[in-house]
Amino acid sequence: MTAREIVDRVRAGDLDHEAALDALTGVPTAEVDAALGTALEEQFDRLFRHGWQPLELHRVIARRGNPIQARLVADAATAFLRGREPVDERWRDQVGRIPRNERRSDRIAVLDAQLDLLCELGRLPAVEILIPPPGTPATTVHHHGDRRILDRVRALLAKAEATDFPAEAESYSAKAQELITRYRIEEVTAPAVDVTPFARRIGVDHPYEGEKASLLDAVARANTCRTVWSPELGFSTVFGFDTDIDAVELLYTSLLVQANRAMTRDEPSRGRARVKAFRRSFLVAYALRIGERLRQVAEREFAGHGDLLPVLRNREVQVHEAAERAFPRTVRARGRRVDSLEGWESGRAAADEANLR
Repeated sequence: MTAREIVDRVRAGDLDHEAALDALTGVPTAEVDAALGTALEEQFDRLFRHGWQPLELHRVIARRGNPIQARLVADAATAFLRGREPVDERWRDQVGRIPRNERRSDRIAVLDAQLDLLCELGRLPAVEILIPPPGTPATTVHHHGDRRILDRVRALLAKAEATDFPAEAESYSAKAQELITRYRIEEVTAPAVDVTPFARRIGVDHPYEGEKASLLDAVARANTCRTVWSPELGFSTVFGFDTDIDAVELLYTSLLVQANRAMTRDEPSRGRARVKAFRRSFLVAYALRIGERLRQVAEREFAGHGDLLPVLRNREVQVHEAAERAFPRTVRARGRRVDSLEGWESGRAAADEANLR
Protein backbone atom coordinates (compact mmCIF):
# COMPACT_ATOMS: atom_id res chain seq x y z
CA MET A 1 0.00 0.00 0.00
CA THR A 2 1.06 3.57 -0.59
CA ALA A 3 1.31 5.98 2.32
CA ARG A 4 -1.83 7.77 1.19
CA GLU A 5 -3.79 4.49 1.05
CA ILE A 6 -2.63 3.64 4.57
CA VAL A 7 -3.66 7.07 5.88
CA ASP A 8 -7.03 6.90 4.12
CA ARG A 9 -7.75 3.49 5.64
CA VAL A 10 -6.91 4.86 9.09
CA ARG A 11 -9.31 7.75 8.58
CA ALA A 12 -12.02 5.38 7.39
CA GLY A 13 -11.51 3.13 10.42
CA ASP A 14 -10.42 0.16 8.29
CA LEU A 15 -6.90 0.00 9.73
CA ASP A 16 -6.00 0.21 13.41
CA HIS A 17 -3.40 2.59 14.75
CA GLU A 18 -0.62 0.10 15.50
CA ALA A 19 -0.95 -1.70 12.16
CA ALA A 20 -0.83 1.61 10.31
CA LEU A 21 2.29 2.68 12.19
CA ASP A 22 4.04 -0.58 11.30
CA ALA A 23 3.02 -0.22 7.64
CA LEU A 24 4.22 3.37 7.41
CA THR A 25 7.69 2.52 8.71
CA GLY A 26 8.22 0.48 5.54
CA VAL A 27 7.28 3.32 3.18
CA PRO A 28 9.77 5.98 1.96
CA THR A 29 10.00 8.90 4.41
CA ALA A 30 9.15 11.61 1.89
CA GLU A 31 6.00 9.78 0.82
CA VAL A 32 4.86 9.27 4.42
CA ASP A 33 5.50 12.91 5.35
CA ALA A 34 3.56 14.13 2.31
CA ALA A 35 0.58 11.85 2.95
CA LEU A 36 0.30 12.60 6.66
CA GLY A 37 0.95 16.31 6.13
CA THR A 38 -1.81 16.58 3.52
CA ALA A 39 -4.30 14.60 5.62
CA LEU A 40 -3.65 16.69 8.73
CA GLU A 41 -3.83 19.93 6.73
CA GLU A 42 -7.26 18.89 5.40
CA GLN A 43 -8.54 18.29 8.92
CA PHE A 44 -7.12 21.52 10.32
CA ASP A 45 -8.55 23.42 7.35
CA ARG A 46 -11.99 21.91 8.02
CA LEU A 47 -11.96 22.79 11.71
CA PHE A 48 -10.56 26.32 11.36
CA ARG A 49 -13.07 27.12 8.62
CA HIS A 50 -15.94 25.79 10.70
CA GLY A 51 -15.61 27.70 13.95
CA TRP A 52 -12.61 26.37 15.84
CA GLN A 53 -10.26 29.07 17.09
CA PRO A 54 -6.50 28.53 17.56
CA LEU A 55 -6.37 28.63 21.36
CA GLU A 56 -9.42 26.44 21.94
CA LEU A 57 -8.31 23.77 19.46
CA HIS A 58 -4.84 23.81 21.04
CA ARG A 59 -6.42 23.45 24.49
CA VAL A 60 -8.60 20.50 23.47
CA ILE A 61 -5.62 18.67 21.97
CA ALA A 62 -3.02 19.71 24.58
CA ARG A 63 -5.08 18.36 27.47
CA ARG A 64 -4.69 14.88 25.95
CA GLY A 65 -1.12 15.11 27.23
CA ASN A 66 0.95 14.72 24.05
CA PRO A 67 3.27 17.74 23.52
CA ILE A 68 3.97 16.70 19.91
CA GLN A 69 0.29 17.00 19.04
CA ALA A 70 0.04 20.36 20.82
CA ARG A 71 2.97 21.60 18.72
CA LEU A 72 1.32 20.36 15.52
CA VAL A 73 -1.77 22.45 16.34
CA ALA A 74 0.38 25.52 16.95
CA ASP A 75 2.19 25.03 13.64
CA ALA A 76 -1.07 24.46 11.78
CA ALA A 77 -2.66 27.63 13.18
CA THR A 78 0.36 29.65 12.05
CA ALA A 79 0.33 28.06 8.60
CA PHE A 80 -3.41 28.72 8.22
CA LEU A 81 -2.74 32.47 8.36
CA ARG A 82 -0.42 32.49 5.35
CA GLY A 83 -1.90 33.96 2.20
CA ARG A 84 -5.33 34.54 3.74
CA GLU A 85 -6.67 38.08 4.02
CA PRO A 86 -8.35 39.72 5.77
CA VAL A 87 -7.48 38.35 9.20
CA ASP A 88 -9.52 39.18 12.28
CA GLU A 89 -7.10 40.55 14.87
CA ARG A 90 -8.57 38.33 17.57
CA TRP A 91 -7.69 35.26 15.47
CA ARG A 92 -4.15 36.55 14.86
CA ASP A 93 -3.73 37.38 18.56
CA GLN A 94 -4.67 33.83 19.55
CA VAL A 95 -2.07 32.37 17.21
CA GLY A 96 0.56 34.51 18.90
CA ARG A 97 -0.52 33.36 22.38
CA ILE A 98 -0.36 29.61 21.76
CA PRO A 99 2.39 28.09 23.98
CA ARG A 100 5.26 26.70 21.94
CA ASN A 101 7.22 23.54 22.65
CA GLU A 102 10.27 23.34 20.42
CA ARG A 103 11.72 20.12 21.85
CA ARG A 104 12.66 17.63 19.15
CA SER A 105 11.18 14.12 19.12
CA ASP A 106 12.23 10.90 17.40
CA ARG A 107 10.53 9.99 14.14
CA ILE A 108 8.49 7.03 15.43
CA ALA A 109 7.05 9.18 18.24
CA VAL A 110 6.12 11.87 15.71
CA LEU A 111 4.45 9.37 13.35
CA ASP A 112 2.53 7.87 16.25
CA ALA A 113 1.38 11.32 17.39
CA GLN A 114 0.34 12.33 13.88
CA LEU A 115 -1.75 9.20 13.32
CA ASP A 116 -3.47 9.56 16.68
CA LEU A 117 -4.06 13.28 16.09
CA LEU A 118 -5.54 12.60 12.66
CA CYS A 119 -8.15 10.32 14.22
CA GLU A 120 -8.90 12.77 17.03
CA LEU A 121 -9.35 15.74 14.68
CA GLY A 122 -11.70 13.66 12.54
CA ARG A 123 -13.97 13.16 15.55
CA LEU A 124 -14.30 16.88 16.31
CA PRO A 125 -17.47 18.48 14.94
CA ALA A 126 -17.97 21.93 13.44
CA VAL A 127 -18.81 24.57 16.06
CA GLU A 128 -20.43 27.99 16.02
CA ILE A 129 -18.28 30.57 14.21
CA LEU A 130 -17.61 33.26 16.81
CA ILE A 131 -14.54 34.82 15.16
CA PRO A 132 -14.35 34.88 11.34
CA PRO A 133 -11.53 32.61 10.17
CA PRO A 134 -8.72 34.12 8.05
CA GLY A 135 -9.82 34.82 4.50
CA THR A 136 -13.35 35.86 5.43
CA PRO A 137 -14.60 39.39 6.22
CA ALA A 138 -13.61 40.43 9.72
CA THR A 139 -16.21 41.73 12.18
CA THR A 140 -15.92 44.65 14.53
CA VAL A 141 -16.66 44.02 18.20
CA HIS A 142 -17.42 47.18 20.12
CA HIS A 143 -15.20 47.63 23.18
CA HIS A 144 -16.44 50.51 25.31
CA GLY A 145 -14.48 52.23 28.03
CA ASP A 146 -10.88 52.02 29.15
CA ARG A 147 -9.57 48.51 28.64
CA ARG A 148 -6.82 49.26 31.13
CA ILE A 149 -9.43 48.85 33.85
CA LEU A 150 -9.52 45.13 33.09
CA ASP A 151 -5.74 44.93 33.45
CA ARG A 152 -6.09 46.49 36.91
CA VAL A 153 -8.84 44.00 37.77
CA ARG A 154 -6.63 41.08 36.70
CA ALA A 155 -3.78 42.37 38.83
CA LEU A 156 -6.02 42.80 41.88
CA LEU A 157 -7.54 39.34 41.54
CA ALA A 158 -4.09 37.80 41.12
CA LYS A 159 -3.05 39.38 44.42
CA ALA A 160 -6.25 38.15 46.09
CA GLU A 161 -5.53 34.61 44.91
CA ALA A 162 -1.89 34.72 45.99
CA THR A 163 -2.21 35.98 49.56
CA ASP A 164 -2.77 33.71 52.57
CA PHE A 165 -4.36 36.52 54.60
CA PRO A 166 -8.17 36.66 54.24
CA ALA A 167 -8.42 40.35 55.13
CA GLU A 168 -5.85 41.28 52.50
CA ALA A 169 -7.51 39.11 49.89
CA GLU A 170 -10.89 40.66 50.71
CA SER A 171 -9.44 44.14 50.20
CA TYR A 172 -8.00 43.26 46.78
CA SER A 173 -11.15 41.49 45.60
CA ALA A 174 -13.47 44.20 46.86
CA LYS A 175 -11.55 46.76 44.84
CA ALA A 176 -11.66 44.49 41.80
CA GLN A 177 -15.44 44.12 42.15
CA GLU A 178 -15.83 47.90 42.39
CA LEU A 179 -13.88 48.34 39.16
CA ILE A 180 -15.91 45.65 37.38
CA THR A 181 -19.20 47.26 38.45
CA ARG A 182 -18.00 50.69 37.40
CA TYR A 183 -16.89 49.26 34.06
CA ARG A 184 -20.28 47.65 33.43
CA ILE A 185 -22.26 50.75 34.44
CA GLU A 186 -20.02 52.87 32.23
CA GLU A 187 -20.98 50.83 29.17
CA VAL A 188 -24.70 50.80 29.97
CA THR A 189 -24.76 54.58 30.41
CA ALA A 190 -22.55 55.31 27.37
CA PRO A 191 -23.99 57.26 24.41
CA ALA A 192 -26.02 55.05 22.09
CA VAL A 193 -23.86 53.01 19.73
CA ASP A 194 -24.48 49.91 17.67
CA VAL A 195 -23.65 47.35 20.37
CA THR A 196 -24.94 43.80 20.12
CA PRO A 197 -24.37 40.68 22.23
CA PHE A 198 -21.87 38.11 21.02
CA ALA A 199 -20.35 34.91 22.38
CA ARG A 200 -17.09 33.59 23.73
CA ARG A 201 -16.08 30.01 24.48
CA ILE A 202 -14.50 29.44 27.90
CA GLY A 203 -12.68 26.22 28.65
CA VAL A 204 -13.88 24.08 31.55
CA ASP A 205 -11.28 21.57 32.63
CA HIS A 206 -11.61 18.16 34.28
CA PRO A 207 -12.02 16.84 36.86
CA TYR A 208 -15.55 17.80 37.93
CA GLU A 209 -16.28 19.63 34.66
CA GLY A 210 -20.03 19.65 35.20
CA GLU A 211 -19.75 21.26 38.62
CA LYS A 212 -17.30 23.85 37.31
CA ALA A 213 -19.63 24.59 34.39
CA SER A 214 -22.38 25.23 36.95
CA LEU A 215 -20.14 27.76 38.70
CA LEU A 216 -19.50 29.50 35.38
CA ASP A 217 -23.23 29.57 34.70
CA ALA A 218 -23.93 31.08 38.14
CA VAL A 219 -21.38 33.84 37.55
CA ALA A 220 -22.76 34.43 34.03
CA ARG A 221 -26.40 34.75 35.10
CA ALA A 222 -25.47 37.30 37.77
CA ASN A 223 -23.89 39.40 35.02
CA THR A 224 -26.73 39.25 32.47
CA CYS A 225 -25.09 36.47 30.44
CA ARG A 226 -26.14 32.97 29.43
CA THR A 227 -24.07 29.81 29.00
CA VAL A 228 -24.38 26.63 26.95
CA TRP A 229 -22.23 23.76 28.26
CA SER A 230 -20.70 21.37 25.70
CA PRO A 231 -19.34 18.54 27.89
CA GLU A 232 -18.01 16.47 24.99
CA LEU A 233 -15.80 19.39 23.90
CA GLY A 234 -14.82 20.71 27.32
CA PHE A 235 -16.06 24.28 27.03
CA SER A 236 -19.04 26.51 27.68
CA THR A 237 -20.23 29.14 25.21
CA VAL A 238 -21.00 32.36 27.07
CA PHE A 239 -23.43 34.80 25.45
CA GLY A 240 -23.54 38.42 26.53
CA PHE A 241 -22.23 41.89 25.91
CA ASP A 242 -18.49 42.48 25.70
CA THR A 243 -18.03 44.11 29.12
CA ASP A 244 -20.25 41.57 30.86
CA ILE A 245 -18.40 38.57 29.37
CA ASP A 246 -15.08 40.12 30.44
CA ALA A 247 -16.41 40.34 34.01
CA VAL A 248 -17.71 36.76 33.88
CA GLU A 249 -14.40 35.32 32.67
CA LEU A 250 -12.36 37.21 35.26
CA LEU A 251 -14.65 36.41 38.18
CA TYR A 252 -15.07 32.76 37.24
CA THR A 253 -11.32 32.23 36.97
CA SER A 254 -10.64 33.89 40.32
CA LEU A 255 -13.50 32.17 42.15
CA LEU A 256 -12.40 28.78 40.83
CA VAL A 257 -8.90 29.35 42.20
CA GLN A 258 -10.39 30.30 45.58
CA ALA A 259 -12.71 27.27 45.51
CA ASN A 260 -9.85 24.86 44.80
CA ARG A 261 -7.83 26.30 47.65
CA ALA A 262 -10.70 26.02 50.17
CA MET A 263 -11.69 22.57 48.93
CA THR A 264 -8.16 21.21 49.33
CA ARG A 265 -7.90 22.75 52.78
CA ASP A 266 -11.15 21.25 54.09
CA GLU A 267 -11.39 17.87 52.35
CA PRO A 268 -11.11 14.60 54.34
CA SER A 269 -7.65 13.09 54.52
CA ARG A 270 -8.61 9.47 53.79
CA GLY A 271 -10.75 7.46 51.41
CA ARG A 272 -10.71 8.10 47.67
CA ALA A 273 -14.48 7.70 47.29
CA ARG A 274 -15.09 9.97 50.26
CA VAL A 275 -12.80 12.66 48.87
CA LYS A 276 -14.47 12.47 45.46
CA ALA A 277 -17.97 12.79 46.97
CA PHE A 278 -16.76 15.66 49.14
CA ARG A 279 -15.33 17.58 46.19
CA ARG A 280 -18.40 17.19 43.99
CA SER A 281 -20.74 18.22 46.81
CA PHE A 282 -18.44 21.10 47.71
CA LEU A 283 -18.49 22.50 44.18
CA VAL A 284 -22.28 22.12 43.84
CA ALA A 285 -22.87 24.07 47.05
CA TYR A 286 -20.19 26.60 46.20
CA ALA A 287 -21.72 27.38 42.79
CA LEU A 288 -25.22 27.78 44.22
CA ARG A 289 -24.12 30.06 47.02
CA ILE A 290 -21.82 32.13 44.81
CA GLY A 291 -24.75 32.66 42.42
CA GLU A 292 -26.87 33.95 45.29
CA ARG A 293 -24.17 36.31 46.52
CA LEU A 294 -23.35 37.68 43.08
CA ARG A 295 -27.01 38.39 42.35
CA GLN A 296 -27.26 40.25 45.65
CA VAL A 297 -24.16 42.27 44.79
CA ALA A 298 -25.47 43.15 41.34
CA GLU A 299 -28.87 44.23 42.70
CA ARG A 300 -27.24 46.37 45.36
CA GLU A 301 -24.73 48.00 43.00
CA PHE A 302 -27.43 48.89 40.47
CA ALA A 303 -29.95 49.98 43.12
CA GLY A 304 -28.89 53.58 42.77
CA HIS A 305 -29.40 53.47 39.01
CA GLY A 306 -33.11 52.72 38.72
CA ASP A 307 -33.24 54.46 35.37
CA LEU A 308 -31.02 51.69 33.97
CA LEU A 309 -33.47 48.85 34.68
CA PRO A 310 -35.26 49.07 31.28
CA VAL A 311 -31.88 49.05 29.53
CA LEU A 312 -30.71 46.04 31.54
CA ARG A 313 -33.93 44.13 30.80
CA ASN A 314 -33.56 44.87 27.09
CA ARG A 315 -29.98 43.63 27.12
CA GLU A 316 -31.04 40.44 28.86
CA VAL A 317 -33.67 39.79 26.18
CA GLN A 318 -31.09 40.34 23.43
CA VAL A 319 -28.66 37.92 25.09
CA HIS A 320 -31.37 35.26 25.42
CA GLU A 321 -32.32 35.63 21.76
CA ALA A 322 -28.66 35.38 20.65
CA ALA A 323 -28.24 32.14 22.60
CA GLU A 324 -31.47 30.73 21.15
CA ARG A 325 -30.36 31.49 17.59
CA ALA A 326 -27.01 29.78 18.05
CA PHE A 327 -28.36 26.81 20.01
CA PRO A 328 -32.03 26.31 19.13
CA ARG A 329 -31.99 22.82 20.63
CA THR A 330 -30.51 22.60 24.10
CA VAL A 331 -31.15 20.22 26.97
CA ARG A 332 -31.45 21.55 30.49
CA ALA A 333 -28.80 19.92 32.68
CA ARG A 334 -29.97 17.76 35.54
CA GLY A 335 -29.33 18.98 39.06
CA ARG A 336 -25.97 17.88 40.43
CA ARG A 337 -26.02 15.06 42.97
CA VAL A 338 -24.90 15.77 46.52
CA ASP A 339 -23.43 12.73 48.30
CA SER A 340 -21.49 14.45 51.06
CA LEU A 341 -23.14 16.69 53.66
CA GLU A 342 -19.64 17.58 54.84
CA GLY A 343 -18.72 18.74 51.35
CA TRP A 344 -21.99 20.67 50.94
CA GLU A 345 -21.54 22.57 54.20
CA SER A 346 -17.88 23.26 53.45
CA GLY A 347 -18.75 24.55 49.96
CA ARG A 348 -21.42 26.89 51.33
CA ALA A 349 -18.99 28.18 53.96
CA ALA A 350 -16.24 28.71 51.37
CA ALA A 351 -18.65 30.61 49.12
CA ASP A 352 -19.60 32.86 52.04
CA GLU A 353 -15.88 33.53 52.60
CA ALA A 354 -15.12 34.07 48.89
CA ASN A 355 -13.68 37.46 48.10
CA LEU A 356 -16.42 39.61 46.67
CA ARG A 357 -18.32 42.56 48.08
